[in-house]
Amino acid sequence: MIKVLKERIANQPVGLGIAALGRPGYMTLTHDKDLPDKSRPAMEKHAHYLFDLAWQNGVRYFDTARSYGDGEKFLASWLTDREIPNEQVVIGSKWGYVYTANWQVKAEKHEIKYHTLENLNRQWEESKAILGDYLNIYHIHSATLESGVLENDAILDRLHEIKQTGVIIGLSLTGPVQAEILKKALKIKYDGELLFGSVQATWNLLETSVQEQLRIAKSEGLFIILKELMANGRIPALSPDYLNFRQIETIRLLGEELKLTADQVAINAALQLGIADIVLSGAATEAHLLSNLKVSARDIDLNKLDQISQKPEDFWKDRSELEWI
Repeated sequence: MIKVLKERIANQPVGLGIAALGRPGYMTLTHDKDLPDKSRPAMEKHAHYLFDLAWQNGVRYFDTARSYGDGEKFLASWLTDREIPNEQVVIGSKWGYVYTANWQVKAEKHEIKYHTLENLNRQWEESKAILGDYLNIYHIHSATLESGVLENDAILDRLHEIKQTGVIIGLSLTGPVQAEILKKALKIKYDGELLFGSVQATWNLLETSVQEQLRIAKSEGLFIILKELMANGRIPALSPDYLNFRQIETIRLLGEELKLTADQVAINAALQLGIADIVLSGAATEAHLLSNLKVSARDIDLNKLDQISQKPEDFWKDRSELEWI
């Protein structure tokens, strides 16, 4: 199945993640001005417009989650309205977080993690009801050591049952111990076969800690997805409020040398690692999406970028302080 999915996305290594498109509040720095009309009809219309634009530019992987507001619904309505054949597209979704903001930009909690068997069963049925046969990959949303989801036999058994329906089971990673979580996941097998066939990890110029463990996962045959390449807008912002002078200058100078914008440096660096099957754009505007999709053949000296990565605990601390807008 993974081989088939790779063939579908072979011509475009950038996919579209829709965390910012399915709900009115998100923690991207420019989210408020990117989506000035946050009514459901306006957001669905805008999402469809970006999906059309992505499709016209070769994008065949779309990523959503149960907690992305109406993200699954927006995607499903576009797929059916445009009569997209399910054998031409790859759709990934996630279970584990419940959307709790009630379509409000400001909320006490925007999403709450429930890594429970009850929530898995409920959200799996919800995702299947919305996306139907389009659903190819189902990830645990932000698997962590604290939630114990990788040690819960009832959940793992249920995921194995779901896998038998033809859906690839995966996990997404968040937090400073991504590599440790992935290492643990690669030890989970049923009948001698890995349970997980996909991993969606956070990798960007500031957070590279999972890189070597991803290489191991790739060698084990997992479908590798890289997310948060823009660090929630901090990298393209090139602002001293979010990056220090050394980081700004390194990205800016490299971009000038290669005639790439900061977001293009970030995406092309991710692709040049040679790890990912797909890297995600989280664009919420036409301009951002078209810029993200300009994949360059120019070589990037990754050694120049090594110096700007943060300690994982620092990166995730900074991320946790970003405001939902």
